[in-house]
Amino acid sequence: MNLSFQARVVALLEDSPLTSEAVITDVRHLLSHGEEALAFDTMCSWIYEDALPITPRYLARLVAMADEMGTPRSAQHLDELLGD
Repeated sequence: MNLSFQARVVALLEDSPLTSEAVITDVRHLLSHGEEALAFDTMCSWIYEDALPITPRYLARLVAMADEMGTPRSAQHLDELLGD
């Protein structure tokens, strides 16, 4: 089943380590206006900015999404946040 970018970004958001309601609301707001790439980039930026630990599996999902969306820089440096 091929999910839309929007649905896949929502799934990544739901599985993300983000806890800030303001950031989550911003990402959802961008998605509601069809700004999937900007929403994804915002989510990745906040994960990095807040130095939130991520799993190798979640990183792989982020990198794959960034590549598919043509925004590989969105996931750049997130490997620095890999937890055990």
